[in-house]
Amino acid sequence: MTDLSGGSEQWRTLGAARAEPADADPQETAEWLEALDAVVEHVGRERAQFLFDRLASHAVSLGVEAARNNVTPYRNTIAPEDEPRYPGNLELEERLAAALRWNALAMVVRANKAYGELGGHIASYASAADLFEVGFNHFFRASASEKGAGAGEGAGDLVYFQPHSSPGVYARAYLEGFLSQENLRHYRREIGGPGLCSYPHPWLMPDFWQFPTGSMGIGPINAIYQARFMRYLANRGLAHTQGRKVWGFFGDGEMDEPESTGALSLAAREGLDNLVFVINCNLQRLDGPVRSNGRITDELEAHFTGAGWNVIKVIWGSDWDALFARDRSGALLRAFAQTVDGQFQTFSANDGAYNRERFFGQNPELAALAGQLSDEDIDRLRRGGHDARKLHAAYAKALAHRGQPTVILAKTMKGFGMGAAGQGRMTTHQQKKLDYDDLKAFRDRFRLPLTDADVEQLKFYKPAEDSPEMHYLHARRGQCPRRS
Repeated sequence: MTDLSGGSEQWRTLGAARAEPADADPQETAEWLEALDAVVEHVGRERAQFLFDRLASHAVSLGVEAARNNVTPYRNTIAPEDEPRYPGNLELEERLAAALRWNALAMVVRANKAYGELGGHIASYASAADLFEVGFNHFFRASASEKGAGAGEGAGDLVYFQPHSSPGVYARAYLEGFLSQENLRHYRREIGGPGLCSYPHPWLMPDFWQFPTGSMGIGPINAIYQARFMRYLANRGLAHTQGRKVWGFFGDGEMDEPESTGALSLAAREGLDNLVFVINCNLQRLDGPVRSNGRITDELEAHFTGAGWNVIKVIWGSDWDALFARDRSGALLRAFAQTVDGQFQTFSANDGAYNRERFFGQNPELAALAGQLSDEDIDRLRRGGHDARKLHAAYAKALAHRGQPTVILAKTMKGFGMGAAGQGRMTTHQQKKLDYDDLKAFRDRFRLPLTDADVEQLKFYKPAEDSPEMHYLHARRGQCPRRS
């Protein structure tokens, strides 16, 4: 039997995550699985996939139900050994992301400190920051008229941003020099000053936002028809749109809107491989959990797969790789299969000691897997949507895929990094204010070079223009979003 740590033996245990009937002949089952192992090891995955498809087709002709569901086990689609080398400087990117997180938070808290009813959202961008930043740093192409390594030939990519995360996009534009501190101070106050609108809307900010997305459901359906129109223009020689991508960043709760999923089959039927959806699966909507007694990622995977999309799941961060490699019996996947989103949210809102007791303490196998980890190590086990390496691998695979639109289901924590003030808590979507101690904890969590006085005054933070961070930022791309 193949013995690859993290290889075919490990991946074969994926099936253990599903509830299955008792095996009447374990030896025969093992022989079938070992035969598949041998094909993968000696011939390759493509041959194994061909045989699997032929076997499934033959099974149908014999009256055997071949495909029983469209849900794969609760782990990443891309195996660690298949991830490409990360092309960026993670240390600099983390420093930049910390500055963006702080400025986005400060923008909302300052606004609501002055006017308590202004609103705004802190927790949404806290969950989406890494989803955006991997795109900004490595994938979104600005137009050829812009400067920077991210500039493409001709017009650039089109991006539909999750509306509640717009403070993070403003924060990045501030670091890039396209928005001023005065703009940030007038967040959600557009009368009598250079203000910023609540959500993306080109009518209110005609030189900035490319598309309106604030009305739930309008972003996904418009992204599909935008990608289709670009393909139409290219096919008729009316515009050069080859190489341009339409990216859509949406929330898992937003996918319940009828407009969000109403045109999925059209995108697949048209073969829109110029379209990539990234769904931020932070498991929470405006007023509560998305699926407390189920798993929204499973539901979305089945929905998109059934509609004909290419589905890539980014569930767990790199910190989990060693655990999966040591788990020879599939204990983790069996535990995940019995855990619903409401429980995952409880784990997010609590610390490593709690998670050791309540998750890893379920049985001796799980306890042994976590035996080498401290409570602090367990607390640092990230969701996949907060891991730049995992996200980069998924985005790269999406761009390389041909013939289908792609959806990336990225699991995150709502309010990531907000600690007791909001990480994973049901009230976090409505969190507009943080007290002094919470702000200091946020600063320390992301190692920001801010004094206590800076924190108390909610000063915006921008690295020096000649710093490595700013050189790196400007080298990545031109302005995006930009409407012209």
